[in-house]
Amino acid sequence: MTRILFVCMGNICRSPLAEGVVRFQAERAGLATVLVVDSAGTHGYHEGEHPDQRARKVAANRGYDLSGMRARRVKEQDFGRFDLILAMDRVNLAYLRRSCPETYESKLGLFLSYAQGLAMDEVPDPYYGGPEGFERVLDLCEAAGRGLVDTLLPKPDFDNASGRP
Repeated sequence: MTRILFVCMGNICRSPLAEGVVRFQAERAGLATVLVVDSAGTHGYHEGEHPDQRARKVAANRGYDLSGMRARRVKEQDFGRFDLILAMDRVNLAYLRRSCPETYESKLGLFLSYAQGLAMDEVPDPYYGGPEGFERVLDLCEAAGRGLVDTLLPKPDFDNASGRP
């Protein structure tokens, strides 16, 4: 079982979108029984709330269901519980690094580092913008999600002599 936590500031925009996308992509790849995904925020501004209405709308338009999600804050036990803790940007990654016990620092990273061919490594915060910002975030989550899920798929075991599985 692999456990992945997606983290943004308030856990109502970017990290729920990442969670919904990766859950869907993992199910389509046959990984639903071996992958657990969750999301959290570095701050508790919105604890207990549903994801932002704009995030829910763009997600639903592409077939992702965020309806069962509720915002929560990162907890100390998350650092031990999850195998990967992926921040949406460097500010939240820095916050995680300050909060994370040294033993678990290797679990921390940026979600967008899994996207292929992008010249950026942060998912921008769409909160103060319009719907196009949420569409862009969803595009980025889909790209990074594909790369992440690909790293989790079993690789064929090739015989060195024949080059065949």
